[in-house]
Amino acid sequence: MQFDFISIFNLELLAVLLALSYLILASCQNIICWYAALISTSIYTYLYWDVSLYMESLLNVYYFVMAIYGLSQWKKKEKSENSIDIWSFKKHSIIVSLIIVLSFITGIFLSETNAENPFLDSFTTWGSVITTYMVTKKVLTNWIFWIVINSVGIFLNFDKGLILTALLLFIYQIISVIGFVSWRRSYYDQIG
Repeated sequence: MQFDFISIFNLELLAVLLALSYLILASCQNIICWYAALISTSIYTYLYWDVSLYMESLLNVYYFVMAIYGLSQWKKKEKSENSIDIWSFKKHSIIVSLIIVLSFITGIFLSETNAENPFLDSFTTWGSVITTYMVTKKVLTNWIFWIVINSVGIFLNFDKGLILTALLLFIYQIISVIGFVSWRRSYYDQIG
């Protein structure tokens, strides 16, 4: 069932506000971020399906599961050292290669459907899958990955008329820079 424009706009506005709350809280390393993520991802699952961005819709199902996992991981870190992690160049190279290969393969399959922008949609999806895992593990460079992914996401959402979400992703770019600086400061504080 499709909602009218005003209902979709209101749903998108709620999802945007909750997603923005998630990112601000995550950049401050506040565990409450995961609760905002649970609700916003539920709404976005529907919205993306409604505009035929199927990989983005499935991505939000994954985000929902990762919000539960992230909450669990951050609760454990809260009880221990709450540390920021740094991954090796080799690990990053493998991750980037994996994102590119999976995006290409999925893009080919989605090209056979009515999916819009299948290769870019696949790139943002696979990049987000891996980068969300990096957030749950508090890997510093997750913020840099998000800057690249959200740049593509801005185009996809603007192209499909999800203007508020495109604006949200632009704001995410700013918060991602702030998050990187904040987490880097925490990392240097923890290593002395």
